[in-house]
Amino acid sequence: MAELLKNRYNEAFFKKFIAAFQKVKPDFEHQSFLTHIYDDTWESRELKQRMRHISTVLQAHLSDDFEDNVTVLLNAIPQLLKDGFKADSLEFIFLADFIEIYGLNHYETSIKAIEKMTQFVSCEFAVRPFIIKYEKPMMAQMLSWSNHSHASVRRLASEGCRPRLPWAIALPALKKDANSIISILDNLKTDSSEYVRRSVANNLNDISKDHPLMVIELIKKWKGQSKATDALLKHASRTLLKAGKSEVMQLFGFGSIENIELKDFKIHTPCLKIGESLIFSFKLINRDAVPLKLRLEYGMYYQKANGTLSKKVFKISEKEYKGHSATEIKRLQPFKVISTRRLHAGLHQVSVIVNGTEHEKLDFQLVH
Repeated sequence: MAELLKNRYNEAFFKKFIAAFQKVKPDFEHQSFLTHIYDDTWESRELKQRMRHISTVLQAHLSDDFEDNVTVLLNAIPQLLKDGFKADSLEFIFLADFIEIYGLNHYETSIKAIEKMTQFVSCEFAVRPFIIKYEKPMMAQMLSWSNHSHASVRRLASEGCRPRLPWAIALPALKKDANSIISILDNLKTDSSEYVRRSVANNLNDISKDHPLMVIELIKKWKGQSKATDALLKHASRTLLKAGKSEVMQLFGFGSIENIELKDFKIHTPCLKIGESLIFSFKLINRDAVPLKLRLEYGMYYQKANGTLSKKVFKISEKEYKGHSATEIKRLQPFKVISTRRLHAGLHQVSVIVNGTEHEKLDFQLVH
């Protein structure tokens, strides 16, 4: 079993961190720091709770002057790197969290700190309260960062303003009106860093959930500029493709299915227990003389607690199927208990989706 991320904050980490930190702040009371870190509720805290706890304990062992504290933290980063810590280490998000907690009323100092700190550890979460409180100047700053020489700062320009960034506080104003984001993404769509371009794709995918037509128009405008940009746009379109938007399907070469036929769609496990797998199969027939590019998916309709069904789409493949061909396809869908979905016994359904068009649904039962 993989180690829990929260356990990266262990004795070895703190020992190494303190040794480096004391080189820039010799009077750091490390014993008191550790005593306060390992309080009565440390073991019960999850990852983000531990990060926040470390930030607050760190503040208690620094001065009351935010600018002085920022100087200490920024001076510590080169020392941490020198002592063997790596940039983009998850553990050090508490440094960005420190800026988020204590810097919100110190705009200029905090923004300068974020620009430098994000080159060591991502500040994508920390920057969001600043966007909420100082929206216009912050979005202007993000636009400026989109032209920065360092890839991590350019990525922050996109990642920090994602309207639906997972595990982060929401940005209601940007969910409602995404126009200020587009100029940032326009600067980054051909970025030399795949790390940056992937963030652009994820931002566009977020926007597509609230403003699908806006993203479709951007795809039309940007598509064909380069292979890298086309790959970005394809990744950005995953929600639109899953939704079966015909216009988007056509933009990526998934055309008419009038000569496609599904036969022998059947479920091999019509009654399964939680922990087992649904097994289903079908035959895909291309009656056309030429190869056809198809996006194959299946819709899984899960039973909810209130007795209704909730659909989730899973991809099977994206490829060309030869002319005058018949292809047997078989899939297994596990019904294991996972943290992100609660399973309920009762009626479930599965369907096959071809280029966004959903075909017949078949019933099956999930039992305890």
